[in-house]
Amino acid sequence: MTRRIPLLPTLVVAAAVAAMIALGVWQLQRLQWKEGLLARYHQAQTMNADVPWPRDKAALENALFRHSAFTCERVLGMRATAASSARGESGLAWIADCALDEGGEGEVALGWARPPREHTWSGGPVSGVIGPGGKHGGILYAAQTPADLQPLAPPDPASVPNNHLSYAIQWFFFAATALVIYGLALRKRWRER
Repeated sequence: MTRRIPLLPTLVVAAAVAAMIALGVWQLQRLQWKEGLLARYHQAQTMNADVPWPRDKAALENALFRHSAFTCERVLGMRATAASSARGESGLAWIADCALDEGGEGEVALGWARPPREHTWSGGPVSGVIGPGGKHGGILYAAQTPADLQPLAPPDPASVPNNHLSYAIQWFFFAATALVIYGLALRKRWRER
């Protein structure tokens, strides 16, 4: 008795397994990229010199975790979002969307407060550390908070997720599982014949 392998199901499984392995390899490449990015972020934290406030997303990405400053010429809006204070307490971060001197926009996280408190701010010069997030890709975390707010927890590169190794392992596991299941299905088919 010859054991014939069905062509179409085998091609489908082989294509699926190849795709899963490719996704696993891609996640390993992303892991290397993310580790380089995190190393750059950690290095940026040690730099003391201010960088000019970035005017586009690419420049903003390169300036993350660096010190910067800008002048908020006009507050375009205020919003609150969940955040932790510098002491680790849960509450709200008050973030101002600003029209900047020389054009453009930027966001500044002014400080922390317990809800349901409202906060207003009229703008002015601010300085601090650029952290990820916001509608422009980065937020300036103010070093000096207004008198009625408390300092926020500073942005930390350790909070940037790096799950790529676990994703790669998952894809390789899925590929192995697909092969085992297909092998068992073939074995059952052959036994029934």
